[in-house]
Amino acid sequence: MSGNSILFPCSTDVIASLCPQTLRLCCKGLNSFLAPSTYNNATRRTQVLCCLQENVTKYFDFIVVGSGVAGLSYAIEVSKHGSVAIITKAESRECNTNYAQGGVSAVFCPSDSVESHMHDTIVAGGYLCDEETVRVVCTEGPDRIKELIAMGASFDHGEDGQLHLAREGGHSHRRIVHAADMTGREIERALLKAVDDDPNISMFQHHFAIDLLTQEDNEEIYCHGVDTLNTETQQIARFIGKVTLLASGGAGHIYPSTTNPPVATGDGIAMAHRAQAVISNMEFVQFHPTALADEGLPIKPTKRRDNAFLITEAVRGDGGILYNQSMLRFMPYYDERAELAPRDVVARSIDDQLKKTGQRYVLLDISHQPRDKILSHFPNIAAECLRHGLDITSKPIPVVPAAHYMCGGVLAGLHGETNIKGLYVAGEVACTGLHGANRLASNSLLEALVFARRAVQPSVEHMSRRSSAGPLDICWGQLVLPAASLEDSSVDDINTRTREIREELQAIMWEYVGIVRSTSRLKNAEWRIGELEIEWEEFLFRRGWKPMMVNPAACEMRNLFCCAKMVVSSALARQESRGLHFTEDFPYVKESKRKPTIISAGQGFESWTGEQDRRTNRSNPLLSLFGGIKNEFIGLWEHTRFGKTVPVSGFGKVNRRFPVFKLVHPVLC
Repeated sequence: MSGNSILFPCSTDVIASLCPQTLRLCCKGLNSFLAPSTYNNATRRTQVLCCLQENVTKYFDFIVVGSGVAGLSYAIEVSKHGSVAIITKAESRECNTNYAQGGVSAVFCPSDSVESHMHDTIVAGGYLCDEETVRVVCTEGPDRIKELIAMGASFDHGEDGQLHLAREGGHSHRRIVHAADMTGREIERALLKAVDDDPNISMFQHHFAIDLLTQEDNEEIYCHGVDTLNTETQQIARFIGKVTLLASGGAGHIYPSTTNPPVATGDGIAMAHRAQAVISNMEFVQFHPTALADEGLPIKPTKRRDNAFLITEAVRGDGGILYNQSMLRFMPYYDERAELAPRDVVARSIDDQLKKTGQRYVLLDISHQPRDKILSHFPNIAAECLRHGLDITSKPIPVVPAAHYMCGGVLAGLHGETNIKGLYVAGEVACTGLHGANRLASNSLLEALVFARRAVQPSVEHMSRRSSAGPLDICWGQLVLPAASLEDSSVDDINTRTREIREELQAIMWEYVGIVRSTSRLKNAEWRIGELEIEWEEFLFRRGWKPMMVNPAACEMRNLFCCAKMVVSSALARQESRGLHFTEDFPYVKESKRKPTIISAGQGFESWTGEQDRRTNRSNPLLSLFGGIKNEFIGLWEHTRFGKTVPVSGFGKVNRRFPVFKLVHPVLC
């Protein structure tokens, strides 16, 4: 913790001596309390920790959920204005950023231009991108990269001393700033060092974010922080703050094979959805065309990987050629850009080859390039393959598509704002309008950097308003650990069955909601996922599970179900093929369907017991831990190619920006 703290045992007499403002901040049922020196103008200037039992409440000005590039860069900036807590699910380095190989796209080449970068982004995005967002990101991106360099990030340079710029699929110019094939690792290293050196930032590793703490006031929803589970100490930790940033990454593990680390289970998207944030474009799941196919390696791994090993897009950008196992080059038959086509095109082409040939993987060959060039540009890939008996300087690499990136997420404005006051989003958890129907290679780290910075000023302004608003007077429900009332055998049974259910869900998603879809398969997935979720819930309750209980396996499973259902519902709503969403029943792009898919929460909240909460003041977001928002409205919302407002018959004008949206073609799901 930053600042001074006093730790001592507390009696009821001690608690009674605390000031009224402090007491009101301590919710009924909390077992411990921490009052910060800066929170709500509290008169006490010393942090006080009261320990009655296990749980703890912590107060900060800013709360950041996630320790990737978005969360860290945001924390570094807002720490100049107040105290910051970074909550991360595992080790601080365990995030999607750390696994990013290719680089960050930005205009540095004299022959390149912002307009060209915008054009490539919009074309790759299936013309569903928001032009204003695209322009902002492509314009501000170079400055964000310069800031990383000033912070100590080391990127590759050419013989001329200038940044070495690579080219990847979908890009018309060389504009990929990189650190060999370990760019994300280098960015994460530089940012973590800056965080470690900042006394205003506290890092809370192994804290699983469970749910956002929200309050409804005058028809506006406000976010006041997040409940977490410390997975090392098995304590519930409640973080209350004036501003919360979700930067928790995507949901790759709704599929059995993903390049995402194990922490990517859709926690942020699911939490935001339960808190009534608007979710957009969840049907657009990007499958990276080239993950390492372990079964094609000379020496097979001894155990299954937690996440697929990525073979960066830059291999194809440097001249890598795709062959089937008969050594037939196939990409020119699918697209005139061949291996440099956008990811959605390449992934579908590989998928088609696998189905036609009955093979399990294809081959990516870079061996025709000079050995020194291969080893200098791709040292990490070369080392991993050599560890399994494959020399990529002389043999092709076995590759197969794997789930890689969620283009959809929590709908965000131009400064990362959501429809929930005090809640901002950045990185893969957000849907900013940049990616549209398909993300252009190396635009993800760029978007995270730009939107993390753009969220700073409105966050600081919101924090200032909250500081003068007086103390909170809210009571949220209290989470419960299974060990408090369940036998060890019951907990073991629950964890075992949850792992099995998780694998079944992943298998359903890959079989029915994969690279190529159809209406019948999507409906089958919708039904099977619904039945599977009911089966899992009933199993837990038969073993003595209670609505407010939490453990990591069950919470991840809840979030995976939530995200999977949103992907399926969104895919069913989009009756066309655009970008990453390809359906055999509607194989063509339809201009009338060029609209974002929106999931907007209804007013009913249903618990596992089937009870409905109809209170207008939703002061307790945890009515049932697994009680999600059942009354969702999903449909396509009107906007032009570049995010302008257009008239819609019967609905007036619809604006992509906040605060008011109008739903077009609503379907109750």
